Amino acid sequence: MVFVALLRGINVGGNNKIDMKLLKGTFEQAGMSDVVTYINTGNIIFSSKDKSKAELSRILEEAIHHDFGLQIKVMVRSTDDVRVIINEIPETWKNDKDMKCDVMFLWDEIDNESVLENLVIKPNIDTVKYVPGAILWTVDKKNVTKSGMSKIIGTKIYKQITVRNVNTTRKIFELMQTQNT
Repeated sequence: MVFVALLRGINVGGNNKIDMKLLKGTFEQAGMSDVVTYINTGNIIFSSKDKSKAELSRILEEAIHHDFGLQIKVMVRSTDDVRVIINEIPETWKNDKDMKCDVMFLWDEIDNESVLENLVIKPNIDTVKYVPGAILWTVDKKNVTKSGMSKIIGTKIYKQITVRNVNTTRKIFELMQTQNT
């Protein structure tokens, strides 16, 4: 089965630096196969048999701690999990010079539509949608500083998500599908 591991908080702002080639080796040493990394922010597509997502997360967190000395949270999602999210992202949403569009992947503990009740959403500025596994958010780039969603940083919820822009999320899904063939 094909999975993606989404690592939270690596290679951001000079913190928790991990070389992707070394990380690929860590995944292979931990028993993962067909390992492919995508960009430097901790997106690793891999195959594994007979293990749950929770088991894979634990194994990979331990392997990263062993090899790099870092306590990094690892979210594991299957191709089907990511497909559900991808299918809900409007095709017009792009991360470009005019539009900021993010996918906030939710840890299982908060993966419920009620998570929206704890966010500051400005309806005239933010477009926010819950889908199983994620919060989808878009805002015109000119309004990013006016967005209520920027207030998520530093909150309890923020510690239980990992964010990828929609372009990255679409590419991850494309890579996952390539491995499924």
